[in-house]
Amino acid sequence: MTTTLRARAEKVDAATPESRNRVVDFLRAAAITVVVLGHWTIVAVDAGGGISPHGVLDTARWTHPLTWVFQVMPIFFLVGGYSNALSWRSARRKQIGYAQWLRARLRRLGIPLLPLLVTWLLISVIALGAGAPTAALQLATQMALVPTWFLAAYLLVIVVAPPLLVLWERFGWWSLIGGIVLAGLVDAVSISLDRPLLGYPNYVLVWATFHQVGFAWLDGRLSGAGRRLALVAIGAVGLALLVGLGPYPVSMITSGADEISNSSPTRVTMAFLGMLQAGLVLLLERPLMAWLARPWPWFVTVLVNQRIMTWFLWHLTALVGLAHLLLALGGPGLGPTPLSGLWWATRPLWALVLLGVTALLVLLFGRFEDPRTDDRHAPPLWQPLLAAVLVCSGLAVMADAGMVGPDGLHWIWPVLPLVGMLAGGVVGLRRSTT
Repeated sequence: MTTTLRARAEKVDAATPESRNRVVDFLRAAAITVVVLGHWTIVAVDAGGGISPHGVLDTARWTHPLTWVFQVMPIFFLVGGYSNALSWRSARRKQIGYAQWLRARLRRLGIPLLPLLVTWLLISVIALGAGAPTAALQLATQMALVPTWFLAAYLLVIVVAPPLLVLWERFGWWSLIGGIVLAGLVDAVSISLDRPLLGYPNYVLVWATFHQVGFAWLDGRLSGAGRRLALVAIGAVGLALLVGLGPYPVSMITSGADEISNSSPTRVTMAFLGMLQAGLVLLLERPLMAWLARPWPWFVTVLVNQRIMTWFLWHLTALVGLAHLLLALGGPGLGPTPLSGLWWATRPLWALVLLGVTALLVLLFGRFEDPRTDDRHAPPLWQPLLAAVLVCSGLAVMADAGMVGPDGLHWIWPVLPLVGMLAGGVVGLRRSTT
């Protein structure tokens, strides 16, 4: 077994082109690992009190500074900027148009989403038909679909990535500065009027702006320790001023203990957190490259990336499912009081059990990350744009409110992405024969 795995690792290593930046893949895999472990930790499950989605953050304020480490969504957008710029420039060289390129990106991210939505739609219909409380189902679907907020935001950033790259190539750092200023103005209006909905444009504005740091990395505009230290300093000073003197809370993950959230809606603080994190991880790029040149670390990185969307999309479904099963059985294994010493001591065991459950889901649904080769002609532009709008609209609502409300199943939101993928031609009912 060991010999076979070693041979596979060496084969994967030998087949990797010299031009590939392995650090990009590693950061993506590392970030998903941190997100998964972070979600499994901040959710408190108590035999007497049930499930508390942000139980740790709501109760223990000392954990709030730790979110500057565990809120790693900026790293996804950093590597996304690098990858999207590389992909779009390759498409331009091959004379692949925007519509065809966008459809391919939507297929890569959207197809693994479909089984998750169908599964929870069926669970909701069956559970409601059996008389399950709507409040419990609302919380379950909302928690399970939390990962979809990132997917919605990232899909929107992909839609605007090609014009963003044009702005970057023409104006450089000024395009990033302009985006941060606009995001700050959106925050000022939203916070001063106490209207969180007015801050929702920053889901696109903040992440699209920070996404350009990935462009800078690809183009060598962040080469050298000096520039990367400067990025760290800008991020740290910006965060210190916004949190220390401004209205923003310390926690970079939503907490019921705070009046304002840095992540729901996304605030300009996330751009500065991203610069701080990006500068730090890029300072480690050279030693990481040397380490990833070894077959074993690179083999593990490749394995995680092959099923990264499935891991990400299903990890909270594993938690919700296991928690409800244990609660229905009377709470075996849920005895330690949340945040007690024994509770913290058992977190590694809790994570290992959830890892096993999630692994089973990955084995079952991971095949959706390997769609058939799409050899169809380029679609009309309206098709992938329509698909992106419908998918993002449905996901945005479900990530915030779930599929079920006090009045029952809100079927339109899970169906909307499914319709978008079909009507937008992302998933074809029949394949082209030409």
